[in-house]
Amino acid sequence: MRQAIRALGWATNIFWIILLFFTVTAVYSAFQIRPGFGPYAMTAYDGTLTASLPFCIANGGLYDISNLNLTTRINDERGVPISDSSTFVQFIPRGSNVSVTHNMPMSISQMSTENLSYLLFNDSTFYVDIALKLRFANAVPFKISTNSTMPWGAPLSNLTLSTPNPTHTGVIVPFSFENHSFFELNGTMGLEIVDYSDSVVGQKVIIFNVQPQNGYRTGIDVSISGDPRNIRNARLTFHTSAFSYGPMVIPFV
Repeated sequence: MRQAIRALGWATNIFWIILLFFTVTAVYSAFQIRPGFGPYAMTAYDGTLTASLPFCIANGGLYDISNLNLTTRINDERGVPISDSSTFVQFIPRGSNVSVTHNMPMSISQMSTENLSYLLFNDSTFYVDIALKLRFANAVPFKISTNSTMPWGAPLSNLTLSTPNPTHTGVIVPFSFENHSFFELNGTMGLEIVDYSDSVVGQKVIIFNVQPQNGYRTGIDVSISGDPRNIRNARLTFHTSAFSYGPMVIPFV
């Protein structure tokens, strides 16, 4: 009986030694993880703007890493969600490095909705929450988190429709904007001129193609039915390869 108790005591001591050793080495291994993030790269295709975030993991610990999950959430300045995305890496052996690109797609069409339409016309800053989860030796969970910012350039920044200049057949409306975005902006803008009785007295469609970080300026020649002095406002409607928006009402003062 005494031998059995003594053996049980030795087994318990060995168990606690092993558990302590594993805990200490797991904590040590956690501090040997070296995550690194590169600069954002932006691409646009078929109405989706994708921010690509290169990242690498150096596993300098004593155990393999499994079930690595990188999750990001992008919000605007008011906290409205714009994008949620995850990248999964199943296995990273000890002593090895893994490099992955994490893609964060953002729908430009979504930005033309009521909650986010201001992003079409105003430069802003996006806030990015980053969470990295993984497991050591298929047993010990580990999580780190951080945050970052991302600049946003509006495709229709400083949009201006100035007071029409009368001509012998109608008016010329000065129109301009700056494409501060990361993508080429091409499409059409429909212009309707409205009088004080809320009737459309003139309309025109223009085609534009503006490269990133470039401006667009023109005078839109519109034939008017009636007296140009009765013009009250204009309605703008945009149809581009990235988004559609409108009608947008601009008063003439």
